[in-house]
Amino acid sequence: MKIRVLIVEDESLIRWSLRQKFEERNYRVTEAEHGQAALDSLDTQAYDVIMLDYKLPDMTGLDILRHLRDVDHDAVVIMMTAYSTIESAVEAIKLGAFDYIAKPFQMEQLLFVVDKALETTKLRREVRELRRHLRDQFGMDSIIGQHPSMLKLFDMINQVSRTGVSTLFLRGDTGTGKDLVARVIHYNSGRAASPFVNITCTALSEPLLESELFGHERGAFTDAKTLKKGLFELADGGTVFLDEVGDMPAALQAKLLRFLEERKFRRVGGTKEISVDVRVIAATNRDIEQAIEQGKFRRDLMYRLNVVTLFLPPLRSRGDDIRLLTQHFVARFAQEFKKPVTRVHEPAYEKLCSYSWPGNVRELRNVVERAVLLNKGTDLGADDIVGLSQDEQQPWEWDIERIALPPEGFDFEKLRKLESHLLRQALDRTNNNQTQAAKLLNLSRDRLRYRLQKHGLL
Repeated sequence: MKIRVLIVEDESLIRWSLRQKFEERNYRVTEAEHGQAALDSLDTQAYDVIMLDYKLPDMTGLDILRHLRDVDHDAVVIMMTAYSTIESAVEAIKLGAFDYIAKPFQMEQLLFVVDKALETTKLRREVRELRRHLRDQFGMDSIIGQHPSMLKLFDMINQVSRTGVSTLFLRGDTGTGKDLVARVIHYNSGRAASPFVNITCTALSEPLLESELFGHERGAFTDAKTLKKGLFELADGGTVFLDEVGDMPAALQAKLLRFLEERKFRRVGGTKEISVDVRVIAATNRDIEQAIEQGKFRRDLMYRLNVVTLFLPPLRSRGDDIRLLTQHFVARFAQEFKKPVTRVHEPAYEKLCSYSWPGNVRELRNVVERAVLLNKGTDLGADDIVGLSQDEQQPWEWDIERIALPPEGFDFEKLRKLESHLLRQALDRTNNNQTQAAKLLNLSRDRLRYRLQKHGLL
C-alpha cells in the first residue's frame, strides 16, 4: 500500500520540489495551496504524513492542527515555516505536530524527519489495531451464558463498565472466570486505552509482592540497584486486577487499604507521596467472612473492597449454560486445531451436564479441548469425554435403610467425598452464606464450620 502525503503550502515551487522527492520514493502525493483545500482533502482522504505550512493565505497551520486534534486520525504533521519563533513552535507541538522545520530547509534533513514520522505513524496504527483486537476479544459477548444468574451478572458488568466506580470485588469459585470478567469490564470502559495489569497475590513472597505493587527506590534493599515503578504507577489511568486478594499477607492488607482510601502510595524505601488514578478490581475464591472471623483478613479492607461486589456463579448451578459453553469451545478448538468436529451427541451432553465441575468453566474448557484434539471424526460422543472423576459424575441417590455393607467391604473415602460435595453445593446455593448453608443442611452453624474445616473448605 502506497504511503499518502498531503502537502499544504501556498508556494508552488516548494510544493513542486516536495512532490518530486516524494514521488521518487513512490509516495502518493496530494497538494493543497490554502487551508480550506487542505480541510476538504482531510475530510475525504486519510494520510500518513501532512507537510503543513505555518502561514497560509486564508488561515494558519495552527488552525488546521486544531481541526486535526478534534478528529480521529493517524497522520503525523510536520510544520514548515519561514516565521519560526519559540512560541509558535511550542504551540504547534502542543497541538500535536510531530516536528517543526524552519525554511529554507535541506531536503535531506526534511526526508530524515519524514522517515521518523512514518515510523511513528506505523506504531500508532499497530497500537490502534492491538486495542481494537483487545476490545473485540474481551467484548461483552466473550462471556457465554443465558442462565438467570449470568444475565444478572451481565447487567452488573454493563453498569460498572459505564460508571466511574473505582473499586470492584469479584467473588466466585476457582475457574468461574474472574480474570475474564475483570478484562471485559476494563476493555468496555473509558479506561480501555490505558493499561490493564494483573497480579496473583499468592504468586510472590510478601516483600516481592509489595515491590511489584508499589515499586521501590534505588537502594531500598540489597538487590534494588535501580528505581522500579510498581503496577499501581504503571497502570495510571487504567485498571489493576488483584487476583486471590483473600490470601494477601496481613501487612500488605493495611497498605492496600490506605491506597484504596487515598489513591496515594510511597515506593518501598521512598518518602514521596505518589498519586494515581486507577480502577482496582480485586478477586477471591475464599470465604472472606470466615477469613475475617479467623483473623486472616481485615474487616475494614473487606468493607473498602465491597463497594460493588459481583458474584460469579459456579458452573454446576448454571443449567443449560454447560451446553452453550460446550458448543462454544468445540467451535473454537475445532478451528484452532483444524479439526472437522461440528457436532456433539446427546449422551455426551448428558455426561457433561451430570458432572459437578469442581474446576468450573476452566475445567470444562480443558475437557472439551482434549476431546477435540484427540477426536478423529466429525462428532463427539460420550466416550470422547474423558478426564472426569467418576465419583463426582455419578449422582448420589441412596435409600439409607436398604444400604448394606458389601461382603468385600466398603471404601469409606467415598462417604467423605459425598460430605465434601454436599457442603460445597450448600455454599454455592447460598453464595457462601454459612448461616443459610447450615439451615439447608439441617446443621447448626458450629457443626457446619467444623465440617468445612475438616474438609479444608475454610
